[in-house]
Amino acid sequence: MGEIWDLTGSKLASILFIWAMVQKFCPYQIHDFIKKISNKLASLFDPYVEVRFFEYIGDFKKINEAFSVIDHYLTSKSTNQSKKLQGEFVKNSLVLKTDEREEFHDEFEGIKVVWSLRKIVSQTKSVSFRPPKDKRYYNLMFHRGHRDFVTKSYLNHVLEQGKNIGLSKRQRKLYTNCKAKWSRVIFEHPASFETIAMDPKSKKEIVDDLIRFSKSKEYYARIGKPWKRGYLLYGPPGTGKSSLVAAIANFLKYDIYDIELTNVKPNAELRKLLIGITSKSVVVIEDIDCSLDLTGQRKTNLENGKEKEEKKDMNQVVASLHELKSEAAIENQKISQVTLSGLLNFIDGIWSASPGERLIIFTTNYAERLNHALIRRGRMDMHIELSYCGFDGFKILAMNYLNLESHFLFETIRSLLEETNMIPADVAENLMPKVTNEDVETLLERLIQALRSRKEEAEKKEGTSGEDTSKEEAKDAEDKEFEEEIENVKS
Repeated sequence: MGEIWDLTGSKLASILFIWAMVQKFCPYQIHDFIKKISNKLASLFDPYVEVRFFEYIGDFKKINEAFSVIDHYLTSKSTNQSKKLQGEFVKNSLVLKTDEREEFHDEFEGIKVVWSLRKIVSQTKSVSFRPPKDKRYYNLMFHRGHRDFVTKSYLNHVLEQGKNIGLSKRQRKLYTNCKAKWSRVIFEHPASFETIAMDPKSKKEIVDDLIRFSKSKEYYARIGKPWKRGYLLYGPPGTGKSSLVAAIANFLKYDIYDIELTNVKPNAELRKLLIGITSKSVVVIEDIDCSLDLTGQRKTNLENGKEKEEKKDMNQVVASLHELKSEAAIENQKISQVTLSGLLNFIDGIWSASPGERLIIFTTNYAERLNHALIRRGRMDMHIELSYCGFDGFKILAMNYLNLESHFLFETIRSLLEETNMIPADVAENLMPKVTNEDVETLLERLIQALRSRKEEAEKKEGTSGEDTSKEEAKDAEDKEFEEEIENVKS
């Protein structure tokens, strides 16, 4: 027996030596031919086919929706078989998933397949403080005789079931951008259209428009437009713009992508972020008038030429000012290089059509300052003004904070709200109990006192401005009389 093993070992060593010589000295054509032959021989002994579904695809690291759908499908079925599981909290409930080292055997219409979650660990030789970038993927293995059935019937079944499971158990997320990448947290904002303090008519228009948009996939495809819609929310600070965004996301059950433009440097970075946005999402840019200089109009060539001539005379002054600036100030200047053109391409350029079913929402306190090209119809389809609190909005806040539908003080509050301006945030602050033993009547009286104080301040300002105006008018009249007297003397 020992002689047989010695003979076998020597033959294997000879084969390995000959193969090494072939790889080293034979032409690459012969090497490729031998490799193809060896692969064919191996396939004869290994009749199984493998399909990989990677978590991210492309150079832009776009999320592969097939991976997510398969994950939902396997999570719902594999926990009964697997011995090693991973636990996660989803919607305040524990969800068990199969561990990466486990296999899941699935059967559909008598055909058996094997799923496994695998990982490709990158072998980086360079010294770096960053962890290696691993590539996760689901591996599907089946007999090659079932190729047509698996690719046509079974995978369609998996994708359909996974989508339905994902929609029923979907945990919505809030994304924000950092260094051209998206980071996410669980989105648990409680805002809804029932709790938003705004005009009921405007609220109904928004809800109807959202319902119509969510059911218009075929309509957008027929007219040849991407399946997206833009909203511009404008009004004074504290009127509920951010809460309305959260209510829209909760109503449609969409994820939110909150873009901070000051963290985006070139336009290419903005495009890369766009590629990472999935469907069924709300893309938000809050206070867009403060994020970038997007308020000016496009200049003509003549105006640009005049500016260049004026800048020539100021070159020395500018140079000296740059020398005096600190490094921190220079860095702040270079925070963002996103241009108006880049932002317009982000909204409705060619790349913007890649993920369908999206809402793009801008918020601002001063809509009149924005460039018209940015907010025209077709980009921002609906312009929604969120103004000061009216009586209808107050009743919603009274129900939210006090669980109160009516009270004899409501009429006093109605008349005061019609005579003065107070944002919903201030109304809500006055309705919020400061101590535990405050009753409803005390809170309503506090609101009435705040409204009366606001009204008196407004009247004082109007009186002061009226006095200033009358003084200016009197001075203008005196100047005019003096000029007339001089003309009379001259004549």
